[in-house]
Amino acid sequence: MGVFAVTKVSEGPVRPSADTPSETLPLAWVDRYPTHRGLVESLHVYRDAVSVPAPPESGDAAVEEKKTKPPAAVVRSALADVLVHYYPFAGRIVDGEDAGRPAVLCSADGVYFVEATANCTLADVNFLERPLLLGKEELVPYPTSELWAVEPHNSLAMIQVTTFTCGGFVIGLRTNHAVADGTGAAQFLNAVGDLARGLLEPRVKPVWGRDSFPDPDIKPGQLPELPVLALEYIAFDFPVTYLDKLKSQYAELTGGKHCSGFDIVIAKLWQCRTRAIGPAVVPGADVKLCFFASARHVLKLEPGYWGNAIFPVKVSAPAEKVAGSSVVELVGVVREAKRRMAEECLRWAEGRTGGRDPFQMTFDYESVYVSDWSKLGFSDVDYGYGTPMTAGPLVNCDLIASVIVMRAPAPLAGTRLLASCVTKEHADDFAGLMREDLV
Repeated sequence: MGVFAVTKVSEGPVRPSADTPSETLPLAWVDRYPTHRGLVESLHVYRDAVSVPAPPESGDAAVEEKKTKPPAAVVRSALADVLVHYYPFAGRIVDGEDAGRPAVLCSADGVYFVEATANCTLADVNFLERPLLLGKEELVPYPTSELWAVEPHNSLAMIQVTTFTCGGFVIGLRTNHAVADGTGAAQFLNAVGDLARGLLEPRVKPVWGRDSFPDPDIKPGQLPELPVLALEYIAFDFPVTYLDKLKSQYAELTGGKHCSGFDIVIAKLWQCRTRAIGPAVVPGADVKLCFFASARHVLKLEPGYWGNAIFPVKVSAPAEKVAGSSVVELVGVVREAKRRMAEECLRWAEGRTGGRDPFQMTFDYESVYVSDWSKLGFSDVDYGYGTPMTAGPLVNCDLIASVIVMRAPAPLAGTRLLASCVTKEHADDFAGLMREDLV
């Protein structure tokens, strides 16, 4: 096997292609949450930019452009046009006069953009499955302060397009969680795809709307202490047949009620992890599961709102009960917690929590945190070369017991779970329990 390397062809800011408003925009309560001010990194792998035909809505000019321009040039041009619509992304975060209330300065500084080429095919690097055969610093932008003066935690977005010798390419994305949750970031990237395919404007009109977002008089809790954990990385694929079987069992148990593939995957995760780490749990202690759900429907936000509109769903039960329950029974526990979310979210929005911060977390080994990437919209982004074979976060946190749920990479069907939630001493038991009936 040769030495695989990435060469940067060009880098620098991409600014809006037309004049944009110069203003300072407020961030909402959830945007301002201290743990959200930082860049989330993800990879979006496109198998082939050569043989995929242009989509039906593309005109003749768009087809010819795909034949003559490399993907990086197509994305760069579309990005400049999209920033006219999503102009806050071309600005930066600034600290306001009031402590704890940062805002976005719409300065038209641009989005930092890198065009790069790799000296190998995507197959050579196993389509960037883990473990990565290319370092993450070669796939996403890490500009020096000389090249990009805005500090990373104040930058709103950075994009790198790396083209491989097979004709495929990879989008390395960094977006600031303080301005967009996963749904919002995917909406932005889909807008780039819309204009790259020749549409005159994004299909979804962006809505800032932070002024109408709830701003309860609740002070964020203290930042949690991070445990010192050395967590193992393990990936699991859940076939559609397995998910359908469990959905049928749940419907039979509940008289025809529905559950999602996500419900099944995290219920099995919770059960198997609890069984695997059992000896490490204090007798009688609870084990906890936490994930974030979209609150757009609960808060009646306008379509196109791209800020943070998430709310935590927390589930807790005695370890003995979780370990002794079936996956289908635990799906019911998860579904009940999801049902309560709307009322809990409204209670927070109206400041009726008694000062308690529902977003405050405790990171211990008894708790596992889930991030759902399966329905955010990243898998639908099409720059004129088809949708990605896979799209998901670049890394899990090595300190917090956490998992990522995402679509299985094409051509597989089903759900993939990327787990970084057990230490080495529990990894074999956990993996064995997770895989024992995934057929």
